[in-house]
Amino acid sequence: MLRTLLSPRVMGLHVLTIGVLIAFILLGRWQLGVFQDSGKPRAAADPTPVAVATLAPVGAQMDGEAVGRRVTAEGVYEADRQLLVTDRRADVDAPGGKASHEAGFWVLTPLRLDDGTLMPVVRGWVAKSDDPAVSAVPQGRVAVAGRLRPQQGTDSVQRRAESLPAGQVQTVSTGELINLWTGQKVRTGYMVAQPPSGSLTQVKVAPPAVGGTLTWRNLAYAANWWIFAGFAVFMWFHFVRDAVRADRDRAKSPEMALEG
Repeated sequence: MLRTLLSPRVMGLHVLTIGVLIAFILLGRWQLGVFQDSGKPRAAADPTPVAVATLAPVGAQMDGEAVGRRVTAEGVYEADRQLLVTDRRADVDAPGGKASHEAGFWVLTPLRLDDGTLMPVVRGWVAKSDDPAVSAVPQGRVAVAGRLRPQQGTDSVQRRAESLPAGQVQTVSTGELINLWTGQKVRTGYMVAQPPSGSLTQVKVAPPAVGGTLTWRNLAYAANWWIFAGFAVFMWFHFVRDAVRADRDRAKSPEMALEG
């Protein structure tokens, strides 16, 4: 049997089968990767900027298609209402709360629009609450550009057990801001200024994205390639088995016995 398995004709079959297996397995993995990538969010069209008031309503939820949109706003910053969002990194997608304990602060300042409503604006990020850039709020009428984000739920982070210092919050929650900025009409969500205000660090914010659509056809292709690989092993087994049986039969034949 060993002589048959190591014979040149069967060795060629071994090499061919190994090559086919490697190729089919890699092709299956490639199709599986295409299937997995198809379900990932992808960048959507990034329309031209619009006035923030058209996308951030008062007393209503923000439309999902508005998230990440470029917006503009004009008005006056109200420095006396400014807040620091604690335990934050310079990225809106980074986790907040205990997961980013003492990582830094978002500087959240309300911008009073011409219609009297307040639009929360994350002007930038600082590592320390006593950074001089925090108090350097632009005076007078300003024009702000940035991207729109939805409000954060008050339970969206693992909150500190101890109470926060005055002037600090853990989320940008519209409901909480209404309670803090009493008597004011607050627009839902918040803007992330681009560029940041003054010497503050830019808070990273992604453009709009849409959910991917899984292409099940590619998953079927992957399964097909792996089935072909299994079939190649099946055929290899049968060819080798037949070769071994043929050699045994020849060894037992009368002609071979007489030669012996």
